[in-house]
Amino acid sequence: MFPQFGATADTLSKASTMVFRIGTDAHLYDDPEDVSIAPLLDSKFDSEKCEALKRLLALIAQGFDVANFFPQVVKNVATQSLEVKKLVYLYLLHYAQKRPNEALLSINCFQKDLGDPNPLVRAWALRAMAGIRLHVIAPLVVVAVGKCARDPSVYVRKSAANALPKLHDLRLDEYTAGIEEVIGILLNDHSPCVVGAAAAAFSSVCPNNLSLIGRNYQRLCEILPDVEEWGQIVLIGILLRYVIARHGFVQESIMFSLHCTENSKSQKDFCDTNSVLEDNGDMSGLHESELVNVVFRCYMEGPDVYLSRVGFMNKDSAEFNPRFTSGNNNDDVKFLLWCTSPLLWSNNSAVVLAAAGVHWIMSPMEEVKRIVKPLLFVQRSSTASKYVVLCNIQVFAKAIPSLFSPYFEDFFICSSDSYQIKALKLDILAHIATDSSIPFILKEFQDYIRDPDRRFAADTVAGIGICAQRLPKMANTCLEFLLALTRQQVMTGEFGSVGGEANILIQAIMSIKSIIQQDPPSHENVIIQLVRSLNSVKVPAARAMIVWMVGEYNSLGDIIPRMLTTVLKYLARCFTSEELETKLQICNTTVKVLLHAEGNDRSTMQKVLSYVLELAKCDLSYDVRDRAYLLNNLLSSYLDSQGLKQETNILSQNKDTPCVLAKYLFGGQTKSISLEPIDHRFYLPGSLSQIVLHAAPGYEPLPKPCTILSDDLKINEFGEGVINGDPYDTDDQDSVSESLDEEISASYSSQHSNASGSGGSGEDRSASEDDDNSNPLIQFSDVGNAHEMKNVAFQSASDFGELLSNRALESWLDEQPGFSSSNNPEQSQVRRSSARISIGDIGGQVKPKSYSLLDPVNGNGLKVDYSFSPEISDISPLFICIEVSFKNCSNEIMSDINLVDEESGKGTDSGDHASITHESSTISQNNASNIASVEEITSLESGQTMTKIIQVRFHHHLLPLKLTLYCNGKRHPVKLRPDIGYFVRALPMDFDTFTIKESQLRGMFECIRRCNFIDHIEDLDKNKGDNSLVEDKFLVICRSLALKMLSNANLYLVSVDMPVAAKLDDATGLCLRFSSKLLSTSVPCLITITVDGRCSEPLEMTVKVNCEETVFGLNLLNRIVNFLAEPSQVHL
Repeated sequence: MFPQFGATADTLSKASTMVFRIGTDAHLYDDPEDVSIAPLLDSKFDSEKCEALKRLLALIAQGFDVANFFPQVVKNVATQSLEVKKLVYLYLLHYAQKRPNEALLSINCFQKDLGDPNPLVRAWALRAMAGIRLHVIAPLVVVAVGKCARDPSVYVRKSAANALPKLHDLRLDEYTAGIEEVIGILLNDHSPCVVGAAAAAFSSVCPNNLSLIGRNYQRLCEILPDVEEWGQIVLIGILLRYVIARHGFVQESIMFSLHCTENSKSQKDFCDTNSVLEDNGDMSGLHESELVNVVFRCYMEGPDVYLSRVGFMNKDSAEFNPRFTSGNNNDDVKFLLWCTSPLLWSNNSAVVLAAAGVHWIMSPMEEVKRIVKPLLFVQRSSTASKYVVLCNIQVFAKAIPSLFSPYFEDFFICSSDSYQIKALKLDILAHIATDSSIPFILKEFQDYIRDPDRRFAADTVAGIGICAQRLPKMANTCLEFLLALTRQQVMTGEFGSVGGEANILIQAIMSIKSIIQQDPPSHENVIIQLVRSLNSVKVPAARAMIVWMVGEYNSLGDIIPRMLTTVLKYLARCFTSEELETKLQICNTTVKVLLHAEGNDRSTMQKVLSYVLELAKCDLSYDVRDRAYLLNNLLSSYLDSQGLKQETNILSQNKDTPCVLAKYLFGGQTKSISLEPIDHRFYLPGSLSQIVLHAAPGYEPLPKPCTILSDDLKINEFGEGVINGDPYDTDDQDSVSESLDEEISASYSSQHSNASGSGGSGEDRSASEDDDNSNPLIQFSDVGNAHEMKNVAFQSASDFGELLSNRALESWLDEQPGFSSSNNPEQSQVRRSSARISIGDIGGQVKPKSYSLLDPVNGNGLKVDYSFSPEISDISPLFICIEVSFKNCSNEIMSDINLVDEESGKGTDSGDHASITHESSTISQNNASNIASVEEITSLESGQTMTKIIQVRFHHHLLPLKLTLYCNGKRHPVKLRPDIGYFVRALPMDFDTFTIKESQLRGMFECIRRCNFIDHIEDLDKNKGDNSLVEDKFLVICRSLALKMLSNANLYLVSVDMPVAAKLDDATGLCLRFSSKLLSTSVPCLITITVDGRCSEPLEMTVKVNCEETVFGLNLLNRIVNFLAEPSQVHL
């Protein structure tokens, strides 16, 4: 290339690269190991410092660790150069958490920069302070944010709003009220960019404190169109939640229409509201059968809660009566719809979806049509946006097919569409098809079937079946098309393979089967055609469906019963060459035919069934063999000639239960299945959860309607007014967990009980305190050489305090610079020594946590708390002892209080439990009740407390047990949540045994996690205030940690090793060992906790669990880390 100039392609490429690099900082990435950075940082020229900082940031971007330059960078934080200051702040944000002590040196400079005349400097300083995220400087950050929230500069106020979520991540409960107050100030700001950032902070910090929105609702709606795009998305969601919580849903909206489908009382209003859209076409499919109810419930309760409640309470047994308001008379609703209407044509597709979601939920029926054209316009954008929009249109089209039915041509497939988009468009087309548009859609489907993507072609065949189910008038047309397709492909032999062509045949026969199920008598000829083509169909799944239809409709018409003998003989001959699913269907079909056979046909069918079962018993698949043995046992009377004669007598006397069960399983026809699966999940429009079809982190359903009466007054679920922020409401169910262990921890709304029962008194407490002082919690022995002195123990904490102080002093003096450790090996041995603690009787000081089972509001004055007991069940190892406390908080006498399990063990009487032995209960534990019989409380006086010990068997150590509490004839469903710490029992062992067991449980049987522990800090502060006695810091830490562990789990404290360190404030090396074994399997479970850090600061705990049951060990580890990191509310 251009040889006359001596240039080649490589040289020209390099030259062009150099040209583009001119004037950029790309050269900073050329030499990653540049050693000239340190001198440049100490230079007196700002340009050289800037060059060095840029090189450091370039190295950070490439993944290099440049933390060794931290002290030199911190020195430049006080520079006057804005460029250098900005680069220093970026470096500090990256390494502040790794070097917290050095980062604290720059706090004074940050505070000074907060008063700088330049708003950029003030904003940078605030961002740097909030980004460091150290608990030590949190009070300073709170003050700085409050100051900057009132700054005259818009940029500084926006930085203050962005700093609030970072401050909230530190979990500082004492500053929550102050942070929410700052958010309220920023939401009232006149600048749109500040309001957008404040809305994002509101959604992260206090999304349920909607009273902040009520004070600024009108202004937030007015400023909404001017907020930046991503802020608009957040603000729209906040305003929607406020309107629903304040006023409820709109009577004229689609939500009210969906609600009316399940309420016959509102059927007239439902018809009136539906008449608005009748001009758009056929309205027969306006509201699909079960789907319309699911959409509304999922929006309100969340799919997981709704589906779990549906499965437990038999669908709609629970009351669900949301409140509605008139959209024509409500100014707040009208103002929100008016302000979001321009956003339907926003350039940002996410904003369009958010605005469309508001109109979908709150807009009157006659105005819902305004969202159609914006959504159709947005789906012509990029591929990613198109997929998201189509996912939401799919839900809209399923709920109201007539909304998009006039625009069916917009959903025709393009050749450039991906498979995911094709599948969505195909599903939408199938649901919006009407009698007038179905010919055009079927014509399109004929072209789609010839698509090279055979998976998409199979989906097209399934779509034809959906059209036939939705449009009964077109069912015959769709059925003829599917039969013609099946005959054509079977005759050409294209379905002989198991690839994409096989899927088309499977979907075709599946669609035909769904059409037949709607009206079997009118489709007798179709079944006959499929049976006759059975010899030509080679796809196992397709053959299995045809065989299923033979058994399901064996008595339909006149021709099919006469074909059964020939068909079953053919299937019996081919049984050995069939695939697994076909074999199973042949067994089931033969049984169905035998149960309906009469006269001579019965003896023939009996021989065929016997032959098939004999072949199945020798099959290679264990599924087929198990099915054969099951059917043989169920149909023993049919296969026995003598029993066959006495069948009528047997059934009348109800002596042959297997025969009755066989009639029940195979005797009747299955009901027609619904179009939509019952477990379909719907999430709010525009949310990430709607795309991934599960609750993404941070997702919350809509709030309960009309829970806010005014700006400061809320109502609970019982219709009672509650002041916002009432301390009585302690159950925070709006928090969303991001991991399994957080979800487990959040499920325990625990509180420490002040008294275990009604018999507690102040004298008892004083007596117990005296006993505790006379019998110390911990006894100590010096274990500098553990193998020689492991049996030595001191009986008083004061003796050990003197010993520990002397030994620590000697160790400290030995490490002074004037002494040589090399010449004194004995002194080095002393420095490595530690104090091993032997534990005395601590049962009186361990206070198990108390959990709330039923609060007085839900229990009509009855308060029920429970705590786990370390006692061992005498019924079965799988049962756990729980202490339940019943307290009457009302002014009336309560009677007939009983806690029962209604889901299992219904046939076991209370008297039977008394006679159950340990062996029999263990054998029959799968059939017994989950709770041992509890003696009923006949009467409970006002203010009286009564305690019962119950024995409970949980299905899993993470799943709650659903029970029923009866009081005064009323039924209260409750959930008893398990504590995995009590699925083990204490296993006494010595230190040597612990070490041996631990060495045998390494590798995959060992899991480790770290957490912070702060409970000891308050105890140390109390100790400082008491001048009469200063307790050793190590003793305080050991007591706090041991009591925290033993109060939350049934463990045995093996030993505690305390290092004799040179620094008396250094708790590094403190080690506690606990032993236990699983209740169910008696497998040992060992726990080791190692402490690192200073006594006066939060300690870093390393928790290690060794257990053969790896899943249980990991869950137990997560539980331990959670309650160690959780600060105690009451320190005893």
